Amino acid sequence: MHMRSSLLKAVFVAGVLFSQVAVAQDANELYRTATNFMRNGDYSNAVLVLNQALQLEPDNFEYRKQLGFTFYLKGDLNKAKNVIEPLLSRKEADVQVFQIAGNIYQGREEWKTAQRMYEKAIRKFPNSGELYNDNGTLAMNFKMYDGALRSWLKGIEQDPTFPGNYYNATKTYYYSNSPLWCILYGETFMNMESFTTRTAEIRNIVLESYKKLFNDPSLFDSMVPEEEGRKGKKSKGDGGFVQAFKQCMGKQLSVITGGVDPDALIMARTRFLLDWYHSYSNTYPYALFDFQQTMLQQGMFESYNHWLFGPAANQASYKAWVALHKQDYDDFLKYQRNHPLKPRPDEYYNDGKFTLINAGY
Repeated sequence: MHMRSSLLKAVFVAGVLFSQVAVAQDANELYRTATNFMRNGDYSNAVLVLNQALQLEPDNFEYRKQLGFTFYLKGDLNKAKNVIEPLLSRKEADVQVFQIAGNIYQGREEWKTAQRMYEKAIRKFPNSGELYNDNGTLAMNFKMYDGALRSWLKGIEQDPTFPGNYYNATKTYYYSNSPLWCILYGETFMNMESFTTRTAEIRNIVLESYKKLFNDPSLFDSMVPEEEGRKGKKSKGDGGFVQAFKQCMGKQLSVITGGVDPDALIMARTRFLLDWYHSYSNTYPYALFDFQQTMLQQGMFESYNHWLFGPAANQASYKAWVALHKQDYDDFLKYQRNHPLKPRPDEYYNDGKFTLINAGY
């Protein structure tokens, strides 16, 4: 459902941008009228008006794409397919038209056709996080967990600023013994999509993943010596980043004496950052850790951690803390809005290893 709503928004935005440069004023007016009908859920009238626009401009790609999408939203998958399919081979074919086609094929349960279409689309747009995200969702529908995760991880690598792949990868890793990637991808996602139901869902996973991490000391095994970490050279998919994380976080086991809660995590994560920037930050630059470090330097790390973990750990304690520190918390929220986390390219360290232990889908 989220994929559909985000696509709907994206198509509207594209439509508005396109309408500003449309050549035929009459067709442009009709197109805007149709878009308003779509926004209001009046798909029948949208179809009627889009067909009128197409009589004036029969080859207009954007009008045809919108018509196909409207048929899809209306539930007429046969007409939607007939309109959209010919657009896929046109030179103007964009990411959205492939996304719409994917939705149509899945709605018609044409799974293999959808799979082939996503492969073609990704070849054409190898940096599209949206397409990797949708392709992973298709694989998950087949219970192809490894294939789904691979697609989402590739999406993170190729398009690190698109949040959907972090969301799906975090959920999938939650069903494997990989709390580390739940923690890293989950926190990244929460900063990219801060105030949705998906944020609350991932908040719970990140907190539980910290509990899992600190409850199982074996997860800190195979640590690399510090000297090796300082001298090491990073490479794509190198496990060195993971071992460096374990090295620094494993030292914080002694801090978590009374259980995993926001206060314990603030202490453990502060000490982790001090250690990381002493030993590994040059070898493994990572935007999320730089973001945390900035919060620490700005005096907002406590507020940030209460925002991250408080609602999942204990709602009453969280509200009480915010009430006691209202000015600090408001300052943090304002800062966060104006200085969002921006994941950077070339900081992809995932080795792709994945073991499913609980198919909880």
